[in-house]
Amino acid sequence: MSDAADVDAIRTMIATMQAAWNRGDFHGYMAGFANPDVVFVSRGRIQKDWQATLDHYIADYGGAPGSQGQLAFTNIRVEMLAPDAAQLISDYRLVRAAGNQTGVNTRLMRKRDNKWVIALNHVSQIEDRDSKG
Repeated sequence: MSDAADVDAIRTMIATMQAAWNRGDFHGYMAGFANPDVVFVSRGRIQKDWQATLDHYIADYGGAPGSQGQLAFTNIRVEMLAPDAAQLISDYRLVRAAGNQTGVNTRLMRKRDNKWVIALNHVSQIEDRDSKG
């Protein structure tokens, strides 16, 4: 597979994750992450594994249909580091009644069993002064 094909595959995977989140499918969203050994860095700390992250998303965002809000990844930049590794940096915006979130994701992508997954996900949230609108 060429670098361009790998970049396209990564972008498609991110779009699939975004669509899963927006329909409230947290398992579908989490399918884009290495399981069980993904590393999440958020809120100034290293968080727990894949299952704990899924549980967190369901508890914090899955209270009622539509409570997950609408997620958009933009300004996606992918740099191939090796045939089985890439770096992805993107902006994100989550719009929801409980408060909006914006920030930047930095992701280490790994190719495992011919499929791209997120092995390391770092989120830097930007305080959104307009959190309700």
